[in-house]
Amino acid sequence: MKNKNPFKRLTKFEWGLWIVSVLVVSISFMTAGNVSYLTLIASLTGVTALVFVSKGDVAGQVLTVLFSLLYAVISYQFRYFGEMITYLGMSAPIAAMSVVSWLRNPYQDTAEVKVHRLNRGQFVRLVVFTALVTWGFYYILAAFGTNNLFMSTVSIATSFSASYLMLYRSPWYALAYAGNDIVLIVLWVLATLADRSFLPMIVCFVMFFFNDIYGFLNWRKMRARQRG
Repeated sequence: MKNKNPFKRLTKFEWGLWIVSVLVVSISFMTAGNVSYLTLIASLTGVTALVFVSKGDVAGQVLTVLFSLLYAVISYQFRYFGEMITYLGMSAPIAAMSVVSWLRNPYQDTAEVKVHRLNRGQFVRLVVFTALVTWGFYYILAAFGTNNLFMSTVSIATSFSASYLMLYRSPWYALAYAGNDIVLIVLWVLATLADRSFLPMIVCFVMFFFNDIYGFLNWRKMRARQRG
């Protein structure tokens, strides 16, 4: 698999998507007032990761691990313990496992991962594990006094299902993450009402949403091309 300089593998559209995402996030940072640089770095890391994930490039998974760690710190600062625990205990480890899985399953001799179709057993495990993880985490988050408990619990369900689908190289990961983006937009809107410095996180996840929609469309094209 060819992994040198992943930016050289971006198409013109993907370059445009990445540049727009970076500009929008950076502008929101500059206009929001007293914003931590950690928030900006996390946001830029996240949108960059998604551009590469959307094209099935393992570089995106490596950046996802870094984003998960940064985002967990930011979540802790606002007592979104659900987000912190989810990204430290689930998203980061699964992204790390995805790096290994994607490296082991390239499409021919390219940097593009081989798209996988879930079998019945994998789908059943997705449903069962998502239900169990969500149920268990609800009580953990309640014990920690997590802000906006209901939405934080919904975020765990969408995050876990998206991470699971990404690990198994399914195009549906992108729609699951798009759903999670909507939940996170709501969470950070609520946070921004209390502290305007979190405004860039709203913009970050809005851009995540558009990147994930592109990811779903592109993965469907990848699947059709690989099967053709």
